[in-house]
Amino acid sequence: MNNFLCKEEIEELGLKSCGEDVLIGCHVVLYTPEKLSIGSHVRIDDFTVISGNVVLGDYIHISQFCGLYGGESGIIMESFSGLSSRCSIYAETDDYTGNSMTNPMIPEEYKPKFVSSQVKIKKHAIIGCNSVVLPGVTIEMGTAVGSMCLCNKQTEPWSIYAGIPAKKKANRKKEILRLEKALMESKRNE
Repeated sequence: MNNFLCKEEIEELGLKSCGEDVLIGCHVVLYTPEKLSIGSHVRIDDFTVISGNVVLGDYIHISQFCGLYGGESGIIMESFSGLSSRCSIYAETDDYTGNSMTNPMIPEEYKPKFVSSQVKIKKHAIIGCNSVVLPGVTIEMGTAVGSMCLCNKQTEPWSIYAGIPAKKKANRKKEILRLEKALMESKRNE
């Protein structure tokens, strides 16, 4: 049994846009498919939830049980980026201090401290399982975020992060840039 939607089923979702070679698990939940743009060579595994404005580039993998909550501000995942299982990416969040009411059923005028800011996951960035990215954070090009991290600040490019909150631990190698070039050349020659 194939656990991914067929091409016709993907077309029926009403996505904003969709490229080629896209795999969407049969148990993925898309709350606002009309706000989701998907590039080519993208795989979204089962039990992932995507809502709000979300843009996915090319060659992306989103593993099982991830949550991408783009709201109005949006989430952008650039090409060759990926999320391991159980990652949560928030472009919007309530204020937890008690200065603002919380939850999506409360009208905005009662939520004066509501936070909404775009999240960017740049090219070749990868985020390890059970990690959380908060509103307004940019995961820079080539950043590797380890498992169970809380990303509450912008990262440095080509760095490895770990911890709560996430802190830079080392530089990341750039060999993947050579491999990307080889992949793209092989695709042109097909």
